[in-house]
Amino acid sequence: MGKRLVKSPKLYLRDSGLVHALLGLRTLEDLLAHPVVGRSYEGFVVENLLRALPEGGEAYFYRTRAGAEVDLVLLLPGGRLWAVEVKRSLDPRPSRGFYEALKDLKPQEAFVIYPGGETFPVGEGVFAAPLGAVMERLWRG
Repeated sequence: MGKRLVKSPKLYLRDSGLVHALLGLRTLEDLLAHPVVGRSYEGFVVENLLRALPEGGEAYFYRTRAGAEVDLVLLLPGGRLWAVEVKRSLDPRPSRGFYEALKDLKPQEAFVIYPGGETFPVGEGVFAAPLGAVMERLWRG
């Protein structure tokens, strides 16, 4: 690609319940008031997408030194590429770095997963969608 990729992996704690227990977060209010809430949601989304990933699919984190970043790149059987960003906001706005990464990766599908219930466009070829809707699309192929 002619760009320098950052080769250090991104750490996801895939069991959000364990994280919450270790931090002593017993209620939803405790979680929402804690600084871990965004990363916890991101880990929860990643875990569920990995569970829905079809056999033979692969998952990656993408970041360049210039700041282009995608939380999850899914390489599906048959060569289809999806880019997934996770935002724990009801007004999900992808960053400029996400759009720069899309120029590099040229995915067939691009999503911003958020905790709302509707799917809607947030940019050219990019849709905000609930986790369940994206998982269903993965299952259907």
